[in-house]
Amino acid sequence: MDRPIEKKKWTVRKISTLVIILSIVLLSVASYFFTSGKSRLNVNLERITISEVSNGTFQEFIPVNGIVMPLTTIYLDASEGGRVEEKFTEDGAIMKKGQPILRLSNTDLLMNMLSQQNTVYNTLTQMQINSNAAQQNTVSKLNQMADVESLLKESERVYQLDKHLFAEKVIGSQEFKKAENDYNYYSKKKELTQQILKQDSISRFEQEEQDKRSYKGSQEALNMMRQKVNELTVRSPIDGQLTSLDAEIGQNKRMGDRLGQIDVLSGFKVRADIDEHYISRIYTGLKGDFTFAESLYKLKIIKVFTQVTSGKFQVDMQFEGRVPNGIRRGQNLQIRLALSDEKQALRLPRGGFYQQTGGNWIFKVDADGKSAYKTDIQLGSQNPDYYEVLQGLKPGDKVITSSYENYGEMQELILKK
Repeated sequence: MDRPIEKKKWTVRKISTLVIILSIVLLSVASYFFTSGKSRLNVNLERITISEVSNGTFQEFIPVNGIVMPLTTIYLDASEGGRVEEKFTEDGAIMKKGQPILRLSNTDLLMNMLSQQNTVYNTLTQMQINSNAAQQNTVSKLNQMADVESLLKESERVYQLDKHLFAEKVIGSQEFKKAENDYNYYSKKKELTQQILKQDSISRFEQEEQDKRSYKGSQEALNMMRQKVNELTVRSPIDGQLTSLDAEIGQNKRMGDRLGQIDVLSGFKVRADIDEHYISRIYTGLKGDFTFAESLYKLKIIKVFTQVTSGKFQVDMQFEGRVPNGIRRGQNLQIRLALSDEKQALRLPRGGFYQQTGGNWIFKVDADGKSAYKTDIQLGSQNPDYYEVLQGLKPGDKVITSSYENYGEMQELILKK
């Protein structure tokens, strides 16, 4: 008797189909899980720096390098060129005002001085010749004047006598007319001679003034030449220390060449280089400080040099209060230059994260310390130690401040020991 064959419910084909369907579903779920939501990255705690946000005193300042300089420096330049013939002292010597430092020789300058001396002597000789000639000329005209006055008196006497005789009809009109003409002639000649004497006096005065000006000019030129010759011996203009002396025996120096400098020892200042980025924020009166021999000293900007060279500009700073004992010219100082007053602020320690985030976001560590999430923040001023936090964090928050270079677009970091 035949038995009916029972049909199987789970065939190989059905099982294979079901497995394929389940695999597709699982793949879809896994794909959704890994492609949606936050991207995560495991991070070793030993390779990161976690810092705490805190309230505290904050001041914006920048570190600058300064060099100690004398309060006053006088530069020694060659006023005239020449050959170095003699050195009276060496670099570093303490000088008194007027003390000789070195002597130059200049043959051309000496020849020019001798030539100018001859010019002065010739001018003086010519002045004496002109003065003698003028005196002789004046004497001659005075003699002429005396002769004319004598002739005028005589002609006047004859005229007055003939006038009386003519009135008495003792003499004729011809004789009287001659006496009258002689009198008139000598009267006019006296007037002319007086004008000549007056003009001669004016001419003589002008000639004397001209000779004086000529002599004065040549004498001033000679004095200048003598001064130039005297300046071939270079002397200290003030009391101070001779530094940077650049001259050796036999060396030729041109006019204007730097020979050295004199540093006034009454005090010091500090000249600092500052990045041009801060030029609009630097002004006289800003203060800074530095540590020397484990003590803190204060400085104040007294002058700003606005010329920018190689991306930097310079300022001069003076000491406020005490000056460090033992400080020396040319010494380098690390200065903290304050750009704001001290204030209470929310502070975030500086770190490498800023290079990737620009201060716009940071990884904030969760309360359990097992993960860190990307958090938007806003930073304000900064100094070499801290950023000022304006928004996004609160005191006690812990954040990752080390570099984010390897984190890419991650939204969450899983912190592993």
